[in-house]
Amino acid sequence: MTEVELLTFLKNPKTKIRGFTYLFDTYNERLYHHIRSIVHNHTYTDDVLQNCFIKVYHNIESFEGKSALYTWLYRIATNEALSFLRKEAKHQQLDVDDLRMAALNNQEADPYFDASEAEKKLEVALTQLPHRQATVFSLHYNQELKLREIAEILDTSLGNVKALHHLAQKKIKKILNQP
Repeated sequence: MTEVELLTFLKNPKTKIRGFTYLFDTYNERLYHHIRSIVHNHTYTDDVLQNCFIKVYHNIESFEGKSALYTWLYRIATNEALSFLRKEAKHQQLDVDDLRMAALNNQEADPYFDASEAEKKLEVALTQLPHRQATVFSLHYNQELKLREIAEILDTSLGNVKALHHLAQKKIKKILNQP
C-alpha cells in the first residue's frame, strides 16, 4: 500500500480501522526499537508506544502531508519518549540522565533485551550523551535514517543534525576507547 492510499484509508471513517491496522503492523516494530533506544526499558517502551499510536489515531486528520508519514510517526514517538522520561524522572525525583542510566542498568534482567556485548557497550555510551545527540545517533545508526530525515523528525536544520551526529560520534568513540 502506498502512503497516499494509506492516508486515504486512515482519513476515511469507514476504512480508518483497516488503515490503522496496516499502519500499526508496518511501523510497530521500528517505533518500538526507536523508543527503546531512548527509554531503555521494555515496560516504559510499551507504554510510550501505546501512547504514540493513540496520539496518531486521534490526530491523523491533522497530518498535512508536508513530510513523509513515517517522519511524522518518528517525531511523535520521539516527543512521547522524551516527555515520558521527563515525567517519570520527576515522579521518581531523579535527573532524566540518571533515570536513563538506571533503566539501562536494569536491562540485564529484562527478558526482552537481547544484545551482544558490543551493542550493550554502545547503549551505555549513548546514555552518556545529551538527549539530542543520542537521539540523532540512534536514528541514524539503529533506524538507518538519513540525516535529512532526522532533521524533519526533530524539526531542526540539517546543519544542526550534522553537528549533533558528529559530536555524538566523537564522544562515543572516546567513551568506547576508555579502558
